[in-house]
Amino acid sequence: MSEGCSGSCESCSQSCGDRKAESLLAAQNAKSNVKHVIAVVSGKGGVGKSTVTSLLAVAMRRLGYSVGILDADLTGPSIPQAFGLHEPAAGSDDGIFPAVTKDGIKVMSVNLLLPDAADPVVWRGPVLAGAVKQFWSDVIWGDVDYLFVDLPPGTGDVPLTVFQSLPVNGVVIVTSPQALVSMIVEKAVRMARMMNVPVYGFVENYSYLACPDCGKHIEVFGKSKLNELALEYSLPVLARLPIDPAVAALCDAGKMEEADVSGVMAAAELMSKA
Repeated sequence: MSEGCSGSCESCSQSCGDRKAESLLAAQNAKSNVKHVIAVVSGKGGVGKSTVTSLLAVAMRRLGYSVGILDADLTGPSIPQAFGLHEPAAGSDDGIFPAVTKDGIKVMSVNLLLPDAADPVVWRGPVLAGAVKQFWSDVIWGDVDYLFVDLPPGTGDVPLTVFQSLPVNGVVIVTSPQALVSMIVEKAVRMARMMNVPVYGFVENYSYLACPDCGKHIEVFGKSKLNELALEYSLPVLARLPIDPAVAALCDAGKMEEADVSGVMAAAELMSKA
C-alpha cells in the first residue's frame, strides 16, 4: 500500500496484492554466524526461566556445540551472575564482544555494559526493544551453533521484538506446577503460534523436592497440570526439574557450568536434531 493510499482500490493503478510484506528481521552482525536461535520464555516470572536457560546452554555445550546466551531480560538480568561474569564487555569498530565463560559459552547482557551491575535499567518499551536488536546486530557473536535467548516473562515488547527481529528457530516454554502458572503459560504458547514460531515443548521447573532421607518426591507446589496442557496443545514435556538447592548454590556462586544437567540433556539432544 502506498503512502497516499485512500483505501479504495477502484481507481488505483497500483498492484498491492503482488507486493511482499516487508521483513522485520534485524541484520546479523557482519562478523557473526549464528546457526540456530532458541528463545526461552515463560508466562510469568519466578519460574526459574534463567536457570533453565543456563542449564540448557551448558547441556548443549557438553554435547560439543558452540553456544551463546543473549540475555534479553534487560530489567532483571541474571545470566552474568550465574556464570561468574563481572568484567565489562569490550568492543571495537566492528561491534561489541560478548563475554566468554570458562567453558566457552558466549554471553551478552546489559549488566556487562552498566557502570555498576546493581544499577537499575529504567527504560521504556521502545528503548528495551532497541537494545535487544542491538544485542543481535552490534554484538560480534562469531561462530555459534545455538544461541539461547533468555526472555523476560510475559508477552510484551521484548518477546514481540525477539520473535519479529531475530530468526528464532523454536521456543522452549518454562513453567511450574501451580495451576495459575499453567493458565498463564497458555498465553506464551498462543503468542508463539501467532508469530509462526515452532514450540519445542515445556520444561517444568520446581516440579518436586526429593526427600534427602528416603528419596520420595514431594510435590511442594501441588499436583502438576502440565500433562493436560501438553495434551491440549500437542506439545511434549521436555523435562521436569526438581527443586535443587545445589543448583541454586552454584548459580549464586557463578558456577553454573559445574551443575548436573542430566535433567535437560534429553531436551538439548532433541533440539540439536530438530
